Amino acid sequence: MIDGLIKSKIDPIWESLSTPLVRAGWTPNQVTFAGLVLIIATSLAYLWHGSELIYGLTLAVAFAFDALDGAVARRRDMCSKAGGYFDAMVDRYQELAVLATLAFVHDLWALALAAFSGSVLTSYAKARTAIEIEISNDDWPDFFERLERIIFICVFLVLAGIFDAGWIVTAGLAIFALLSHFTALQRAWRATQMLKSDDQARR
Repeated sequence: MIDGLIKSKIDPIWESLSTPLVRAGWTPNQVTFAGLVLIIATSLAYLWHGSELIYGLTLAVAFAFDALDGAVARRRDMCSKAGGYFDAMVDRYQELAVLATLAFVHDLWALALAAFSGSVLTSYAKARTAIEIEISNDDWPDFFERLERIIFICVFLVLAGIFDAGWIVTAGLAIFALLSHFTALQRAWRATQMLKSDDQARR
């Protein structure tokens, strides 16, 4: 939702920040893969240092780096369907890495599974619709999309670190799960309406 509402204002910022990568000759896929490596590295580091505050802050930096792939693609005129697919797949693995790490450290496997399934179903709801009818990628301004999920994770980790309260991680994952499934159902409802309208138009 945030990305959809202020995309026109955010994109120029990302494009400006991507200048060093463009000058260095990085490709969008290299930036995407580097983002995944950073997420995994910060997650492994969390297993060692155990600080939610450090994890939240380093994740924010890692996710910010990952957001530069689209800017690099636009500036180098290297946008492609294959690149978009690769980026979407890596996004899912990034969330899996973070949620699995939190599940392992805090023994919250059920909540992490609920959170990840909601995240995947949110993505699937739109992707499955695109198989049936042509849709615009920008016409899905839903409540708890990937950018909101990333911000939410980083915020509750920082808060858990500041207040030294493990229950914040538990509450954060529970809220994450509820909001992600709410968004998946929100998208499913919209998709159903769109598909019904298409069915009627074809009669």
